[in-house]
Amino acid sequence: MKILIVRVSSLGDVVHNMPMVADIRRHFPAAQIDWVVEEAYTSLVRLNPHVHNVIPIALRRWRKTLFSAATRAEIAAFRRQLQAERYDVVFDTQGLLKTSVVMRLARLADHGRRVGLGNATEGSGYEPLSRIFHDQSIAVGRRTHAVMRARLVAAGALGYQVEGEPDFALQAPQPARWPWMPETPYAVFFHGTARAAKQWPPAQWIRLGQDLAARGLPVLLPWGSTREQAAAQQLAEGIPGAVVLPALPLMQAVSLVQQARLVIGLDTGLTHIAAAYGKPTVELYCDSPRWKTEGNWSPHIVNLGDLGAPPAEEAVLSAALGLLD
Repeated sequence: MKILIVRVSSLGDVVHNMPMVADIRRHFPAAQIDWVVEEAYTSLVRLNPHVHNVIPIALRRWRKTLFSAATRAEIAAFRRQLQAERYDVVFDTQGLLKTSVVMRLARLADHGRRVGLGNATEGSGYEPLSRIFHDQSIAVGRRTHAVMRARLVAAGALGYQVEGEPDFALQAPQPARWPWMPETPYAVFFHGTARAAKQWPPAQWIRLGQDLAARGLPVLLPWGSTREQAAAQQLAEGIPGAVVLPALPLMQAVSLVQQARLVIGLDTGLTHIAAAYGKPTVELYCDSPRWKTEGNWSPHIVNLGDLGAPPAEEAVLSAALGLLD
């Protein structure tokens, strides 16, 4: 059986989609599973050994130069790669019009099916028009966790029950070490996020970092924009021994997470990668619903805060020290 997954973005959503791959493999060991994903995340999906072929798409980049000859040539090449196989099942677990169009472009084997989400979950960006491209729509509960949502769609289409904790199957990236990586154990603060309301106050990050530094655990501060870089430098000025990292490509950021002694982060993709690896992780929810994405599959993950209820500094420190112990 040949299966195609269309889940193109964002980083956290791609991570949360991975356990459906292990589920399919468990029930259909000989299945070939391919995945269409945004070009920025192809290296991450390749860390999953259950994925046979990763097909990059560049929707974010193409829409800026849609009518250029170079973009049209890239789209044509993508379409050829997408249609090189005939699939028995094509899944769109994102539920958007753009992803359902990609699903429709894929070629089906005889009696093949296109399967997608049958309804929105609470607060999702689901677009009901996407269902016109489905042969089968799988409905899920309104308050279904992001990981479980994809697992239920696959199970409903392929005729099995979802069982056990999610298996993200992420392998360690290679090479495992980078020049900026300390030789001693370290903590990582994922303090940056695009939306200001999701941020945690700098003063609390600093006091938390001071407590960890006093216990001999240096803090590394990654960033993803010039604004986040400036914020990291501000935190480093108040945290003894803290290091502001250089700009990291995705695989270096994954190595940073995969080898950390402790990760504390906001509701962002890299924090969710830490949870997927089962690293000791404290997830901070300041202005997003915790039930949607919390790491609920491991005792090494602590989820604090909720929509409109940022976590208290004392609770975060207590959780961090508990995980270290």
